[in-house]
Amino acid sequence: MKRLEQVKEDFERALKALEQAANEAESDLEIDGMIQRFEFTYELLWKLLKLYLEREGIIAKTPRECFKEAYRLGILMNEEQSLKMIDDRNMSVHLYDRVLSRDVFLRIKLHYIKTFREILTRINL
Repeated sequence: MKRLEQVKEDFERALKALEQAANEAESDLEIDGMIQRFEFTYELLWKLLKLYLEREGIIAKTPRECFKEAYRLGILMNEEQSLKMIDDRNMSVHLYDRVLSRDVFLRIKLHYIKTFREILTRINL
């Protein structure tokens, strides 16, 4: 499963960049950049989960299916928060509202990065 290992490595690198951006972002431009890094990291996460689930014999075709199955397997601990992450990612890509983007920024910083880290510790390759 070389592809699975590669996606995990890419996810780890993206997560480190996201963490750095979250720790340093202060200006509107930096916050917007951090949200974009979140979008990229999120995309790698659901692809990682999809490949991991396939290895386990589970076919999940969408991010929502992947997150639900990962929760069922104990890889994700908070299903509601994980589903909110999907909504936040979709909203941040398709519209821009300064107030909403700051709410997403705070959820990324306070919750989603921690969720990403927890998933990394639970995925055994």
